[in-house]
Amino acid sequence: MDGFDEIFDWVVVGSGAGSMSSALVMRQAGKSVAILEKTDKIGGTTAKSGGVMWIPANRFMLADGEADSAEAAMTYLDALQALDGHPAPGTSREKRLAYVTQAPRAVDFLVDQGVALQRGSTFWPDYYDEQPGGCKTSRTVVARPFNRKELGDWADRLRQGFAEFNVTLVEGMEAQGHRRTNKASGKLMAKIALRTIRDKLLGRKYTTAGAALQGRMLKAVLAAGADVRTDTPVSEIVVQEGIATGVVTVKDGKPWRIGARLGVLVNAGGFARNQAMRDRYMPGTRAEWSQTPEGDTGEMQQELERIGGRLAQMDQMVGYQLTPAPGWDKGYVAPGAQSMTGKPHAILVDQGGTRFMNEGGSYELYCETMVRRNAVVPAVPSWAILDRQYVELYAVAGRFIDKAIPEGWVESGYLHSADTIEGLASSIGADPATLAATVARWNGFVAAGKDGDFDRGARAYDNCGFVGDPFSAERSMGSIEKGPFYAVPVVPGDVSTYGGIVTDERGRVVDGAGAPIPGLYATGVTTASVMGNVYVAAGASIGPSMVFGYIAARHAAGLENQP
Repeated sequence: MDGFDEIFDWVVVGSGAGSMSSALVMRQAGKSVAILEKTDKIGGTTAKSGGVMWIPANRFMLADGEADSAEAAMTYLDALQALDGHPAPGTSREKRLAYVTQAPRAVDFLVDQGVALQRGSTFWPDYYDEQPGGCKTSRTVVARPFNRKELGDWADRLRQGFAEFNVTLVEGMEAQGHRRTNKASGKLMAKIALRTIRDKLLGRKYTTAGAALQGRMLKAVLAAGADVRTDTPVSEIVVQEGIATGVVTVKDGKPWRIGARLGVLVNAGGFARNQAMRDRYMPGTRAEWSQTPEGDTGEMQQELERIGGRLAQMDQMVGYQLTPAPGWDKGYVAPGAQSMTGKPHAILVDQGGTRFMNEGGSYELYCETMVRRNAVVPAVPSWAILDRQYVELYAVAGRFIDKAIPEGWVESGYLHSADTIEGLASSIGADPATLAATVARWNGFVAAGKDGDFDRGARAYDNCGFVGDPFSAERSMGSIEKGPFYAVPVVPGDVSTYGGIVTDERGRVVDGAGAPIPGLYATGVTTASVMGNVYVAAGASIGPSMVFGYIAARHAAGLENQP
């Protein structure tokens, strides 16, 4: 290989979950690895996320005595493709089969490499659990909370997570019930507090969720001897005689060419922070509403297209409905609204005052539905409608407002309140008669015990703690009838885009004719999702990122036919 300043066997662009799993495969095989991260922090979008991986028939699920299989997962994924009804170039039956077959093996591999994982929950259902093959308990896998100090000099280079303390996602969900008279949640809050004090006294610095996953993976990758670099942006994939043979990056302010004997893997995130690309592919959405890191700007998707790859599913994003309370853009993570509008005594309406969706279910579908509605009638922002019952039990934008309204919320026009629904409608610019009829219709559904419009509460996921209230007999449906009444805006944010370059069942980038480009692989949200146009469950983006990184590395290293 001529014309390169240095050469590795495996060159990885980006530092997400798939980057790490692929590096561990290659290092176990005795191959040299370079991971090139363009920002000054390691971990990518994965580190800032919940770090959940959707892994059918995983070892933790089976150890709990639950029956699951690749066949059941395939039945579920195939049913969702049929339900969607729109051909998705990023998926195929072969690719879905590769995922459900290899996912539990990839988890076993990570555990064998010392990455401490556990089941995400025993009750984190698939988002369409009523479909054939759907799971009403949980197929999720997460990392155990991680002490950053285990990384030594690398601790400060791990990207910050959204929960920098020693608590699991499930504990955080269960602790939400502390406003109710619930001894179990009260004990949990005390347990978390004592744990936090202990960790501080012992000099530990814990993180959880996605940062814990990436911290544990980074520790394993460094121990395995991979060369991990920050502040190393890649500007070009080098293709020689139709084969991807390396990349062009920068060193000491000058171009630096790194060769790759076995292949290049691109796991560089999506385009959520690129407004021009959003305007082209998903008009009506905003980069500032995204929760992705600053480096999520899409240039590697454009580069892969330039050298012959095919972009698909570019109108898709992993929605994160957020409510823009004053100061929301100053925080590390904006306040979410799904768990707000999916709880009892709350609904979502468009700007005219009409309800138009099931406020539970998939956050991807929630935000997609908002965008689609906005193409017909104004619905961005939409309005969360709440009553006194709600604010006495649950937070609004992370704050309890029944005793005192946060400073600036009313003055800025963020929070609206009135003693009547008609008065609230006038305040937000909706038609009073329409909003009153919408609320009355909802209350009728609550009294009947069934949402006759959108079946909210019919799915197990609607009623779990991430959306509804498992501590309440109402779970997800509760009347809106006790004033004062409140309204706050909700917009379709995201935690990443969900479309990108098309790859095959081995993680290889394919050209417009469907033929693989030799030496070139991709994974994560750089690619068009294996799940197609549907977000099937928690972990439907990080799971495939990790698994197809594992699959791609095994193929490139000639290991795919070995146990």
